[in-house]
Amino acid sequence: MKKSILISALAFSLVMLFSTNLSAQDFSGLDKSPMDAASFPSDYKVSDKQVKVVYSRPQLKGRDVSTLAKNGEVWRTGANEAVEITFYQEKMFGDKKVAAGTYTMYTIPGEKEWTVILSSDLNVWGSYFYKEENDVARVTAPVTEGKESLEAFSIAFDDDGTMHMGWDTLRVSVPVK
Repeated sequence: MKKSILISALAFSLVMLFSTNLSAQDFSGLDKSPMDAASFPSDYKVSDKQVKVVYSRPQLKGRDVSTLAKNGEVWRTGANEAVEITFYQEKMFGDKKVAAGTYTMYTIPGEKEWTVILSSDLNVWGSYFYKEENDVARVTAPVTEGKESLEAFSIAFDDDGTMHMGWDTLRVSVPVK
């Protein structure tokens, strides 16, 4: 009797030892284009945000911006999923009035100006499924050159609510009032 209990306990212990290894969760490594968010007001002490942008940050890695965001083609404005921008109240986006809500933001890069597009489509991967008929607003913004090079595509808001996009030395800004 004692022998069968000992064998049963040993068998149970071995099964438990190996079964925990089989059910262990595998976690993937860090994303090469990590997700980030920018908001206005930018101060973390202000919880009453007016605008929030969620986007992924591709890296240059020795490549040229114009090969990653091609002039004249609709771009997802970052990496992975297309950018989602949420307005918590009615706002002027450039010279267009936009109702409170969440939109997908695309861009069409150009040498001298970019077209920034807000679309009613949501949960979109890249710009593969972009539909012009779902545009809510289109604004153009001039391209300027920054003093420093940014390795990762970045979006930030200044104290006036202007949204700035930058990558390498390229800068594009859209007022949000």
